[in-house]
Amino acid sequence: MGRLKDTLQEVYNRLYQAYGPQNWWPAEDSFEVLVGAVLVQNTNWKNVEKAIRKLKTAGYLDPDRLYRLPEEELAELIRPAGYFRVKAKRLKNLIKLIVERYGGSLARMFRQSMEKLRQELLGVHGIGRETADSILLYAGHFPTFVVDTYTYRVMTRHGWAPFEADYDSLKELFEENLPSDPKLFNEFHALFVQVGKKHCRTVPRCEGCPLAPMLPPSGPLTPEW
Repeated sequence: MGRLKDTLQEVYNRLYQAYGPQNWWPAEDSFEVLVGAVLVQNTNWKNVEKAIRKLKTAGYLDPDRLYRLPEEELAELIRPAGYFRVKAKRLKNLIKLIVERYGGSLARMFRQSMEKLRQELLGVHGIGRETADSILLYAGHFPTFVVDTYTYRVMTRHGWAPFEADYDSLKELFEENLPSDPKLFNEFHALFVQVGKKHCRTVPRCEGCPLAPMLPPSGPLTPEW
């Protein structure tokens, strides 16, 4: 475990030196983060920003107002985010939890324990582990590590995690080998996204990658299946 702790610290240092602070999540408040975490599913952030701007302009970036807004109207407002009907349903499900259980108060919701709230979020139809953890980390400032495709690629291609690793085992790997610090988890996840977009794509582009010196001698690993 000690070696992995040192490795993760070196990964963080290399990425931070290469890219600097990422200042995530790019939102004005916790509710905007929460909405963005749902809208960003299967799309890029530019499309999410367009949808959020439409919600703001229409005056609906508020739990109670979104709760009362018909799902069809919400879908039209968030159309730029793609899969807008599916996301409208998921967002309404999440807003229902916030309003009916917590009176529309995020402050009240985030006073719950992290594990209890995580289970509640996972119980909302359409809210998976990555979305739930993004809400907890970026909106609630809880020390929970967010795992995504970029994280998986970096960790497996360098041989730091097995290719059969699932979301929970990767999440546990980080949380057991890093200080339990939401600011660190925030920055680390954002840096993984940055290196993933630039270098650790479906087909890796290792030239110029700040983590290339940490690859095995034969280059990035690939699964045997």
